[in-house]
Amino acid sequence: MADNKQQQPKKKARVVDKWKLKNWYTIKAPEIFEGKEIGQVVAIEEDSLKNRVIRLGLGEVTGSFGQGAAFTAVSFRITGISGKTVSTKFIGHELSPSYIKTLLRRRRSIIYNVENVKTTDGHTLRLKSVAITAFKVSENIRHDLRKAIGENIRTLGGELNLSALSQEVIFGKFSAKVFGKIKNITPMRRLEIKKSELAESFE
Repeated sequence: MADNKQQQPKKKARVVDKWKLKNWYTIKAPEIFEGKEIGQVVAIEEDSLKNRVIRLGLGEVTGSFGQGAAFTAVSFRITGISGKTVSTKFIGHELSPSYIKTLLRRRRSIIYNVENVKTTDGHTLRLKSVAITAFKVSENIRHDLRKAIGENIRTLGGELNLSALSQEVIFGKFSAKVFGKIKNITPMRRLEIKKSELAESFE
């Protein structure tokens, strides 16, 4: 016998709009950027914000969009949450690879260097530099340059606390100081600190 009972329509599953569950938090820059508000970050669970890395263009942070800011990115790590505001610390910067590429020309020597700098307040900041000579140089001069660059980065950086060193690195003052120390070895075109990375430890 055929079943004449009408089938009840199935109830539709309730769709939860996850976007409505998300909360917006204001990002507060560290003191080297005067603790200003630099943007917003979104999360469903507050705990998911802990140690999250925020990467922004320097112009977005400073509000100044000069030539240097256009090719510089800075990275922050979220260190605390208070209400709807997150505090951060500076953990590094990087110059745009496309900008670095514009500095590299034929018939010039390029010297890359990596140094770990111990600051006066006990932090370690790894600095990756690139130096470009005005002309091709011999291996002996390359050796002398690399040695001088490393020594000056460690010495000059070791005279500063993390806040001061970070500021000088980001805004180009530190690379200018190192350049001034090595320019008499051979005619130089440029020296840049192309990347910095803060040594971190987590609980």
